[in-house]
Amino acid sequence: MDLKLTEEEQKFREDFRTWLKENLPKEPLTGRSEDDPNYWNQLRGWQKKLAEGGWAGVSWPDEFGGRGATPIEEALYLEELAVCDAPERAGVIGEGLVGPTIIAEGSQKQKEFFLPRILDGTDIWCQGFSEPDSGSDVASLSTKAVLDGEHYVVNGQKIWTSFAHMADWCLLLVRTDPNAPKHKGISCLLVDMKSEGLSVRPLRQMSGDAGFNEMFFSDVRVPATNLLGQLNEGWKITITALMNERANLGSGLYVGFKKTLNELIERSKTIRRNGSPATKDPINRQKIAQAYLELEILKLNSNRALSQITNNATPGPEGSILKLYWSEFNQRLVQSAMEILGEQAQLKDFDQGKWIYRYLRSRGNTIEAGTSEIQRNIIAQRVLGLPRSY
Repeated sequence: MDLKLTEEEQKFREDFRTWLKENLPKEPLTGRSEDDPNYWNQLRGWQKKLAEGGWAGVSWPDEFGGRGATPIEEALYLEELAVCDAPERAGVIGEGLVGPTIIAEGSQKQKEFFLPRILDGTDIWCQGFSEPDSGSDVASLSTKAVLDGEHYVVNGQKIWTSFAHMADWCLLLVRTDPNAPKHKGISCLLVDMKSEGLSVRPLRQMSGDAGFNEMFFSDVRVPATNLLGQLNEGWKITITALMNERANLGSGLYVGFKKTLNELIERSKTIRRNGSPATKDPINRQKIAQAYLELEILKLNSNRALSQITNNATPGPEGSILKLYWSEFNQRLVQSAMEILGEQAQLKDFDQGKWIYRYLRSRGNTIEAGTSEIQRNIIAQRVLGLPRSY
């Protein structure tokens, strides 16, 4: 793959840089908590500003409000957001996962109603995939939906649902044919989070965040017109959604990890070990060098995934390589940071608690968006062509 940017790609990046300089919030958002409604209202405002400037859903086709950006342009977009520490996007799931799925599988009415509301932040989305007894093995889900007149009646439970506590809508996987084989009989519904019988319970992590949630469905009635795609053919939608999720996660992460590593190097110079800066310690230097090398490997893997998407139009199972790598690399990076900075890095008063937060939050990286075990199975079977073990 030729990584030299074309004139069009250069212009795309420069246009976005110019827009960011003029429109980026002058002050950091207040709150910055995953369970703070005020913070989410600010994120909705930022999402609306992106949409008004034409910088939301950039990879969507022009006819649906996007820019028709190429995979490389979308990667540049995410990198620029990371470089300038822009607020997170309230529409990240809607833009990257739900919107493209509706564009591919939705009815005309679904497209007309949902897509503009995703772009401007009117609706925040979550995805109801994992369950307590299925986890990353999505196909073993048991939440069921039974057709009753013009509605599906949903009963069951979902878990590890990001943003469910603030979401307006949910992309929900349900079993509509209990007698079908494991990967059959699954359908996808678009569910209003304000539906009667639907309740959300936050799951607080050891980092203090409560962005993950449990969802409980008790005779929740969903209009049959909110079926996405064909009945009992939801597994195809599932695969498309998960591949988009795992591929998009890599874009922009390199910049964020690079900033963390640079912060670690600079902070290490102020920490004394045996009368000298921590950066003089040969073991610490080795840890920093190892992190630097692994970070560059991440960049190369990101480029490879980007090349795959560019050539094949849609992401493939190779996205699992990227997801596995970045999640485990981040855990190693923050582990090294805690060791280099010493016991004070465990305190919330040390650098506003960012090191201990990063360390604790990183533990979820190898669970969210598919566990490392599941990613390794996908790589073994679908990338390397190895047989299943029985």
